[in-house]
Amino acid sequence: MVWNASGPRASRLLSAALSSDLRTRHGIRSLPVRKGDTVRIVRGDFTGIEGKITEIDRARSRLYVEGVTRDKVSGTSTKMSVHASKVLITGLSLDDRRRSKSIEKKKGAAKPETEMKEETG
Repeated sequence: MVWNASGPRASRLLSAALSSDLRTRHGIRSLPVRKGDTVRIVRGDFTGIEGKITEIDRARSRLYVEGVTRDKVSGTSTKMSVHASKVLITGLSLDDRRRSKSIEKKKGAAKPETEMKEETG
């Protein structure tokens, strides 16, 4: 749980893997999820559902995704939460300049294996 974690630490704990398309485009493996990102659920009861993140609950380490609801006995529907480790990011929300900078910074820190082999060999 993220109860005692500070803001930046809590957001890092809510990271998810990028889809193969985004991995090749950006050169990184995972990112902290943000409201507005498009994700696909890959494990659990809602496997296969794809939608945008509408809400993030840092205290409980949970995400709320469009279309992930359950009908109650009374007939109303309620939002269901999903853990960040069970989703795959398929679309990034790059509205924030800070996020774009963090992606560039992370891309520069992670060198591809081919470059590492050339330096050592």
